[in-house]
Amino acid sequence: MNDSSPLSNIPITDGEFAQFQKLIFQIAGISLSDAKKVLLVGRLSKRLKHHGFTTFTQYYRHVTSDSAQKELQTMVDLLTTNETYFFREPKHFDFLSNLAARHKGNATPFRAWSAASSSGEEAYTMAMVLAETLGNTPWEIIGTDISTHVLTKAERGHYSMERTDGIPPSLLKKHCLKGMGDHAGTLLITRELRNRVQFLQSNLMEPRKDLGQFDVIFLRNVMIYFDADTKRKVIENLVPYLKPDGHFIVGHSESLNGLTSDLAPLRPTIYRRHGTRV
Repeated sequence: MNDSSPLSNIPITDGEFAQFQKLIFQIAGISLSDAKKVLLVGRLSKRLKHHGFTTFTQYYRHVTSDSAQKELQTMVDLLTTNETYFFREPKHFDFLSNLAARHKGNATPFRAWSAASSSGEEAYTMAMVLAETLGNTPWEIIGTDISTHVLTKAERGHYSMERTDGIPPSLLKKHCLKGMGDHAGTLLITRELRNRVQFLQSNLMEPRKDLGQFDVIFLRNVMIYFDADTKRKVIENLVPYLKPDGHFIVGHSESLNGLTSDLAPLRPTIYRRHGTRV
């Protein structure tokens, strides 16, 4: 997302920025460092102008009022959007394929959760892998995010071709439709694959209760935005959604060491739940 020109941004005081730091932490567990002040101003200035506000204090009062839940969600969408792409950290998808292969022939669906799915590339990558690995064995994928904006994009499954470099050519041909005419330079995930992935809004700080349990949970490249206490809370929230001996996968720059006793390291960035559900 391109931030607006600094010349058009509305200035923010340190006190106002501190209010928004606290608010986004309370909602999403995200710790905005002081270095993110420019990003926050760039992303929210247009919203202030949209409402005719001249200060961030006015906007803060608006989004924290009982009548502005839609605008509060818009603010969350703008401040939590993260970059993602297909087959990011491909070794994780090799592991997913091997894990699913052991499930082949089982009547119980293999279930995978993309717990910070953003605009859907991770969930659709998982879907391509499971479609290729499991054949007629049933499988399900849930993708969740706190941002309704990215979930809408994920449900469409429509992407720029520039974002598809990681997709193997055989899977690109099988599971993606090349845009023509006005849609040149884009691709659309096939309807068959889109129908296999369900996207739902959920907050890692308070996950929805209707998700069931999963064989594997991907929570990658999001905990870098959390402090240690928030990481512990998020892991504590998500572990009950793992089946006994289910697997939990984090990003290549992340680690759960010292954060939980419920997940045992299997290899770097890949953990397995042990014991029974409490």
